[in-house]
Amino acid sequence: MLPTLSVSQLPQGGFSFENCLRNSNLEDQGLTIGLKAPKARKTGTTIAGLIFKDGVILGADRRATDDMVVADKNCAKIHYITENIYCCGAGVAADAENVTQMLSSNLHLHSLSTGRQARVCTANRILKQLLYRYQGHIGASLIVGGVDVKGPHLYSIYPHGSTDAIPFAALGSGASAAMAVLEDRFKPNMELEDAKQLVTESITAGILCDLGSGSGVDLCVIAKEGTTILRGYTDTEKRGKKMGSYRYKRGTTAVMTESITKLELVEETIQHMDVDDTR
Repeated sequence: MLPTLSVSQLPQGGFSFENCLRNSNLEDQGLTIGLKAPKARKTGTTIAGLIFKDGVILGADRRATDDMVVADKNCAKIHYITENIYCCGAGVAADAENVTQMLSSNLHLHSLSTGRQARVCTANRILKQLLYRYQGHIGASLIVGGVDVKGPHLYSIYPHGSTDAIPFAALGSGASAAMAVLEDRFKPNMELEDAKQLVTESITAGILCDLGSGSGVDLCVIAKEGTTILRGYTDTEKRGKKMGSYRYKRGTTAVMTESITKLELVEETIQHMDVDDTR
């Protein structure tokens, strides 16, 4: 009889969270056996977007942080999905990058199979179902904007899968300050320049009120005519110039007392180490 190979479980792709239950049990027993669960790291980002007269404008800062360290001063947080859809990502950079790449691939395959341009609501549905499936373990907060046959659309998508369809949105650690600016100054059917100025000032407010956001503002203008990426639209932080010299001449500070201690060699011992040269 020929030997047969039996496979108990077929390999599956995608994320794997099979150790989540184990980790929660270890956390519950941490008080008795001394185990401590790792703490969540603070992420720093400010992203925003709004619907204006002719389309959608997305904005993001350019600072990437690793805990309290600035890892990248010129990070791109506005991700390409399709020609008419773009996405801003906040939270864990790897999760946002992976999720947006999967979304872009799926929407391109959908367009090829249907022969039609992808709609923004389709991107929203794919993202919300994916994030809800993993119950917040994918740390990506997203703002999706685009223009399709139904007009301009803007969605904010949270890590647990909940979504909002609103005319303006802000997410990230600097979202409170950015949302305050948007709520105060947003108006329906804004002109392009006024909308760009409002998104820029909302992101700048998040930068000034949050240590995890910084370096400047990137913008993405999506309209029926096409998409324009404004990389490095503003720089909020520039290296300053020294106003004076901090070098002092010798003798500026007076020496009050001086003492010299002479060191003498008391005893010297030399030890030889036995080395075996046989190999």
